[in-house]
Amino acid sequence: MQIKDLHSWNLTYSQARDCQKSLAPKVRFTPLKQQPRLIAGIDCAFSKNGKKIIAAVVVLKPPDFTPVETAYALRKVTFPYIPGLLSFREAPACIAAVRKLKTEPDVFIVDGQGIAHPRRLGLAAHLGLFFDKPTIGCAKSRLTGYFHDPPPEKGTYSFLRDKKSTKRKASHESRATGDEIIGAVVRTRTNVKPLYVSVGNRCLLENAINIILGCTTKYRLPEPTRLAHQMVGILRLKA
Repeated sequence: MQIKDLHSWNLTYSQARDCQKSLAPKVRFTPLKQQPRLIAGIDCAFSKNGKKIIAAVVVLKPPDFTPVETAYALRKVTFPYIPGLLSFREAPACIAAVRKLKTEPDVFIVDGQGIAHPRRLGLAAHLGLFFDKPTIGCAKSRLTGYFHDPPPEKGTYSFLRDKKSTKRKASHESRATGDEIIGAVVRTRTNVKPLYVSVGNRCLLENAINIILGCTTKYRLPEPTRLAHQMVGILRLKA
């Protein structure tokens, strides 16, 4: 698949923030036209000494999640840990791993935030612009926004809301509060901590929720990112 070259990764912290602000309005909220035939999961981990980052991508074919292809990449860590700028630390390795794929996924699920980010450009949204493909952020923890706990049963969810940006048209707006709906807090297993799902690019939040729930079997994480997480865990021991 072709991957866009949007910008240099050799940026200062302020340049990185400005880059996020300029890219965020380019995220597209468009409905999926058909069910994805191939779904890829992306996850990252750091080597034990913290000097390298390992990114893995796992491509599966629903509905039985047959393995189709895997790829991974190792890169030196060149950007420090700064809250809100995670994509400048992890995205280059993720892109390098995806470049190795021979198949072309219809949807990417990324272990990270989509637009549920202070500047509306988390890792999944950033990667979604590079891939120009439907991309979903599926994070294990909240980065920004507020919500009410969804009911304890699998398949339930509540909306993740944040103060609406005045510089960017909101993807969704809550009539009750006037705040922007930036994602959903989704219960993927009964009585288990929820996941934080948001649009990365070229899909709607409804699509993202349905795909995450459709990819969740007996585990908390959806199969594509769960298997990518397992893969980077093994690779980390060898890095």
